[in-house]
Amino acid sequence: MQRRTLLRASAAFGGLATTGLPAFAQAPAANATLWSGFPVGGGLGDQVARPLIDQLRGKYPQPIIYDSKPGAGGRIAAEFVKRSAPDGNTLFGCPSSVMTLHPHVFKKLPYDTLADFTPIAGLCTYTAVFTAGPGLPAEIRSVADYLKWAKANPAQANYGVPATGSSLHLAGAMLGKQSGVDMQAVPYKGGAPLLTDLRGGQIPVSFNVVSEVLPHIRAGSLRALAVSAPTRWKALPDTPTLTELGYKDVAFVDWLGWYGPAGMERAKVAALNTAVNDALASAAMKDVIDKNGLEVMRVTPEGLAKAIRENHAFWAHVVKVTGFKPED
Repeated sequence: MQRRTLLRASAAFGGLATTGLPAFAQAPAANATLWSGFPVGGGLGDQVARPLIDQLRGKYPQPIIYDSKPGAGGRIAAEFVKRSAPDGNTLFGCPSSVMTLHPHVFKKLPYDTLADFTPIAGLCTYTAVFTAGPGLPAEIRSVADYLKWAKANPAQANYGVPATGSSLHLAGAMLGKQSGVDMQAVPYKGGAPLLTDLRGGQIPVSFNVVSEVLPHIRAGSLRALAVSAPTRWKALPDTPTLTELGYKDVAFVDWLGWYGPAGMERAKVAALNTAVNDALASAAMKDVIDKNGLEVMRVTPEGLAKAIRENHAFWAHVVKVTGFKPED
């Protein structure tokens, strides 16, 4: 059931926004601000949002600036946007986990992700990569090899994750559950320190966002054992999916999306969605997408809302099956 759910969500990504949607009669005087919930200056959100905003100049009549309210895994910025006026001047850019996974891994949120936000545009999807570093014997080249090794070496059957309760954490928990191997998650404070330890051999394997490990996989210093996407990933065509290896409930993609407070005017949502989709088709954005091993999304607001609902249900199932206990 879960594979069908994720495949339906992935299919929603293919619904291109229509052209000819209403635009503003004139540019509003105020700038719009796209808020990130993570520190400015790094991360996949910055790498995609900044060049996209550059491409929107001349395609969207309202200037957009980029700013950050970091902390609590994006929840501070989410609450700020939720409480803002729905006039199109306050936007929120975040990974899908903020909308679809957080409701299941935190006991209390000061907002309802299904009711308190307006889906505007999906930017790109990205897969998780089950990655091996030099801390894992070099002869281990597959998930089956790793699981056999992990059973024989239970004290070393650890996998790194950038944060407790993240999609990368739960991917490993679900793989361990389905394979019968007791894989212990080792949480880090972000992807950068995790990658340092993975490359240094302090942790044998980890689940990573594709953009973080792709350069090292291509250079040969890390090796990709599998991806979480339901089908093979364009940037790693020779790497099998966990689905095709028999782990059908470990099938998901994450995405970057833009949202506003609930109640945004439909014409403003449509105009920004059209402008974003046009910008994503530019040569400059194609370079950004390809460089980071991403896949362009380009959905309607309705398609994004559908993907949110379906992935919200998927993560509810995963949290229940894995026995993950929500945090405060």
